[in-house]
Amino acid sequence: MSGGAFEAVTLRLGILHALRECGVMVWNDARTIEHCVDKSMTSFLLSRADIATPPTWAVGSYDQARAIAQAETKEAALVLKPLFGSQGHGLRLVRKPDDLPLPGDVAGGVYYLQRFVAVERDGFHDFRLLVVSGRAVAAMQRNSTHWITNVKRGGRPVAALVNDEMKALAVRAATAVGADFAGVDILYGPDQRPTVLEVNSMPAWAGLQKVTSVNIASVLVAALIDALAARLVRGAMA
Repeated sequence: MSGGAFEAVTLRLGILHALRECGVMVWNDARTIEHCVDKSMTSFLLSRADIATPPTWAVGSYDQARAIAQAETKEAALVLKPLFGSQGHGLRLVRKPDDLPLPGDVAGGVYYLQRFVAVERDGFHDFRLLVVSGRAVAAMQRNSTHWITNVKRGGRPVAALVNDEMKALAVRAATAVGADFAGVDILYGPDQRPTVLEVNSMPAWAGLQKVTSVNIASVLVAALIDALAARLVRGAMA
């Protein structure tokens, strides 16, 4: 699902919806992609599932965003993110209300604000876990001197051994958005507890593949084949 104009993306999603209506198995299907490309929906679904995620606000006016920033930056900075965006592009740190850009500089005039929970620990780092069919199959830590740790923005991927708590959190996050497979971004905040930042239904894995012995493409193919086989069995039993 490549980027493009609103009409082009809508057409592609419509095709995925149509395939599902025709009985074709789609991994991930259009509804899951819609849950994830709209960051406000991801935040809603994570919160509804009682999954740890930073406090988040999504509003449609500069005045509303400024009022939120006025109240919340007294406690901690906020991160302004494009509602539809990826790979760390367009992120801004909002430490005071005057840091908010004017509506003309924000896509659609929509302000998606999330509490900044990263902690500087000789640089910044977070984790990307790949979840496939309800199982965390690979993980990496992304290190950076900057608070934006995405590999495409200069973050350095290294191999990571993640604990069961983080694996369970990643699996729950993927389930919350209905993903067959997903890249789940997690970091440890000031309270030393893991929190989910984002769930990616179209995760790039070039950086992850460099630091894991797991053959990611093979894992995805095997899981899809298993899902198809299980579907055939259910159909035969119906």
